[in-house]
Order: sequence, then C-alpha cells, then structure tokens
Amino acid sequence: MNWYLQSNENSDVAKSTRIRFARNLHDLKFTLTKKEDIQALQNKIKEGLYNMGYGLKFFRLQDMDDITKMSLVEKNLISPDFVLKKNETGSILINDEENICIMVGNEDHLEIQVFSCGMDLENTLNLAIEVDEKIGETFGYAISKKYGYLTACPNNVGTGLRASVMVHLPALSQTKNTKKVLEAINSFGINIRGVYGENTESTGDMYQISNKQTLGITEKEIVQNLNVIVEKIIKQERQARKILAKDDIALEDLIYRSYGILSNCKKISSEETRTLLSHIKLGTDLGILKELTDLKVQKLYLYTKPANLQKFVGEQYEPIERDIKRAEVVQQILKEEP
Repeated sequence: MNWYLQSNENSDVAKSTRIRFARNLHDLKFTLTKKEDIQALQNKIKEGLYNMGYGLKFFRLQDMDDITKMSLVEKNLISPDFVLKKNETGSILINDEENICIMVGNEDHLEIQVFSCGMDLENTLNLAIEVDEKIGETFGYAISKKYGYLTACPNNVGTGLRASVMVHLPALSQTKNTKKVLEAINSFGINIRGVYGENTESTGDMYQISNKQTLGITEKEIVQNLNVIVEKIIKQERQARKILAKDDIALEDLIYRSYGILSNCKKISSEETRTLLSHIKLGTDLGILKELTDLKVQKLYLYTKPANLQKFVGEQYEPIERDIKRAEVVQQILKEEP
C-alpha cells in the first residue's frame, strides 16, 4: 500500500513527511533553458538510471496526460509550479511505491524527494540521504568546500535540504488559535505553507511546516529542530481537541452533520469535501465517529480530489459531472467493508 494511504501513531495530527534535496550536476549549467542543455540532462539521467536502483522509472511531463500530471500534484509528489513552468521540458523519476519522486529540470537539475506517512522525519531523512549519495556517486554534484551544495536559489545553498511535515489542525481552527500558534512558530525560522507548498493556501485545516535555514547547519540538525517544532504543534492541537471535547454535543453535532452530508449528498464540490473531511477525520481520530477507519479517511482524501477522482473511476468528467461523481465515490468508499 502506498504511503499516502497509510497512517502511524502521529497521523491524527501529522499527516505526512517529506524530505527534499536540491542538487545540481557538476558538469552542466545551472537553470537550464536551451533545449539541447535540457536534453543533455535528461540523457545523462536515463543513462545512469540502472545505477541508481530503487526501482526508479523515467517519465517526461510532456508524455503524460493532464490528469496523470495533476494526480501527482494532488498527491504532493510534484509541485503545481513544476507542471506550469516545465510542462514541455521537465521530467520525473519515480518508483512504484511513489515514496521516492525526483523532479528533473525544475529550478535545480534534481529535486530528490522521499515521502512517508505521519511524522517520521529521521527515517525519511536516512532513506533520502541513501538515495542522494547513490545518485551523487553516479553523476557527481556541484559542491563547494566553503558553502556546501550549490543551488540555483541562494536560499537552498548548503545542505539543499527542505524537510516538511503536513499537519492537520482542525481543533486549533475551531478554537480560533491557529493564527496565534503559527505566528509563534514562524519566529523560530520555520516556513508555514499551504497544502501544495509555496504560494498556495491551506485547505481543510492542512498546513506544511518546513525549515527555512539550509546553510551553516547539518541535515540532522535541521530535522531535529523541525521535529521539536512539529511536536509542539501536535501538543497544541491535541490540547485544543481536549477543550473541544468538553462540549460533547457541539463537537458531535459538527462531526455527524459533516458525516451526514457526505453520506447523503447527490453532488459536492472539492472545496466543500475538504472542509467536511477535516471534521470527520477529527471525529475518527477522537473515536467519536466509529463508522470510519483511518484507511477509509485516507481514501476519501485522495479519491475526491479532481484528478484522482477521475483516475479512480477511469473516466473523464466536466466539473459539474465531477461533483456528482464525487458524491457517488464518497458513498462507495463509506460503504466499503472495514
């Protein structure tokens, strides 16, 4: 089962973990714009693919249909910006488990990404380092003894590491404390972003928490610092849930109203689904909504997003038709045997 359909002991608040290394090959120009330079990068990657291992396969964005590309965006495997700006020239390396996905020819030559469910920063970092070192041995990276790994954007120089955890904060939202908590952690040199990264908004009470500093600090220190911050966020969210739980009727009403709409609606938008799923995930995590399992909630999150909805049913639909089909898919998943 793929990582985005799994959960662990912290999945009530921490939905997923990502480790990303920005890397450039030592013998190619940075920020490739000419077709021949881009082709040279792709050829090198394809030639060295066997040496990399991990079951990675090479795909060019221009060879993928739009729904497949957007399904990868919805899974947070590639960025919307990558598809928008590099649709004609970008490519990816990805394995069947989809826990390793490398964007090729984005801002940097390679953006090596490793994913896992819940909060699992240390293990995810260890695998990412292993993959990174293997690729480095195959191609050779642009690196400075003084500054570390060299990147197209100065903000990534040094380790080139961006570690992030996706957190679900419905109770802080309900108690009107989200802004206060996020502003407090922002002062510790932490980025707070929307579901799909930089310049995107939060939906369904989901936020990406990641490091800002990459220079003058080790990979393990970055992960340790982020781990401390995310643990504080988890603690604040769980405390807020205890406060909400004191008003049993109001909380249960919110959760079961959301469950009732999802169980009986005839059409529903992606945006409304995100909001209602936030409530029922909270109810499932607190043990209030016993009708659902973690796996069903994860399936609902994935297969109600526009592209993955169409992948799930195997057909393409116009937006209005998607809203009708989304309601059907929700109810199909809700009725599945545990």
